[in-house]
Order: sequence, then structure tokens, then C-alpha cells
Amino acid sequence: MKPLSIEGAWLYEPTLHTDERGTFLETFRNADFQLDTGRRLELAQVNHSVSRRGVIRGVHFADVPPGQAKYVTCVRGAVRDVIVDLRTGSPTYRAWEAVELDDRDHRAVFLSEGLGHAFQAVTDDAAVIYLTTSGYDPGREHGIDPLDPDLGIAWLPGVAPLLSAKDAAAPTLAAAEAAGLLPAYEDCVRHVSSLATPPSEETP
Repeated sequence: MKPLSIEGAWLYEPTLHTDERGTFLETFRNADFQLDTGRRLELAQVNHSVSRRGVIRGVHFADVPPGQAKYVTCVRGAVRDVIVDLRTGSPTYRAWEAVELDDRDHRAVFLSEGLGHAFQAVTDDAAVIYLTTSGYDPGREHGIDPLDPDLGIAWLPGVAPLLSAKDAAAPTLAAAEAAGLLPAYEDCVRHVSSLATPPSEETP
């Protein structure tokens, strides 16, 4: 796991073992994950979405605590995966970073509680799997307009974005902040600290 520019976001680049039969890789190893991130990953739900080219899903986030951390990979096609720092008071508040995920390199991203997540399908029938640390709870989950010009996320050029009605009606970042919907950085840090791996559990 390699840390990205936003604290609490990581990139995983697996080793691909390819021969005449095809390819084998380890999508996730819990021991390595804990060693690299210093925290536990307690999974509650696995989601699978399939999207046509141009579809944008997000930007989604959940109340902290407990929040919803996500481990995301693309198992068919390709997507532009975007992580947004929505934690008020964070040193990188309002910053975003994009990572290309596809079925060729099989990379994955992990984002901690309090960070926003979105992706846009680069190909038709792009299939994304994401493991989450909490189950779906509509009362605790929120969205930010992915086309908010103040965020300025660079989506696919020349491709008309397709959003759900819910995502299209999501507030701008400024409106969400004014309404008190965004998680506080200190609350997120406190929650993630509670998930730290005890030294005795770390892989030597």
C-alpha cells in the first residue's frame, strides 16, 4: 500500500503472475494491509456496480463516527476513481486525487472514513467491487455534487457525464459545509486512531 497525496488514502499495486493459463494476483492481503496502514479493516459489506461509459457515481461519504472506509478495485473495464478530502479542518480539505483503475493492472485504492469517493466509467460495462467497513445506512450517508465547479474534478474530456437523480441533486461542497453535513477532521482522526493495530498484531 502506497500513501496518496491525501492523508488516509492509499494505492495498492499487486504483483501479477502471468503464464499460458492467464493471470493470478492477490487483490487483498490483510496482514500486509495492517502493516502498511497501521489499522484494522473490519468489513461489513461488499458492493458490485456495473456502469456504462461516462457514468459518474458519487461523490459519496458517511457520517463519522462510524463513517465508511472503502477498498475499491475494478474487475472489468476501466474507471477514473476519485478521492476527495471532505474533512473540515484537514490540511488537504477540498483537495482531490484521481487514480485509474482497470482490469489490466488490477490496482486498488483504500480510503479512510471521512473521505469522499466517486468514480467515472471509462469503458462500457465497467465493473467495480468495493468493500466497506459499514453497511448501507441512508440516514448516515450523503453526497456532494461531482460537477461542483469549486471542486473542479477533472472528469473524462468530451464525454457527457451521466448521474443518478440523487447525485445530480446533491449539494455543492460549500452548501454541504454550511449545512453542517461534512465530517470534522479531528473526529475522523480520533475514529481512525481507535482502529490502530496493536503492536502484538502487526506482522513482524
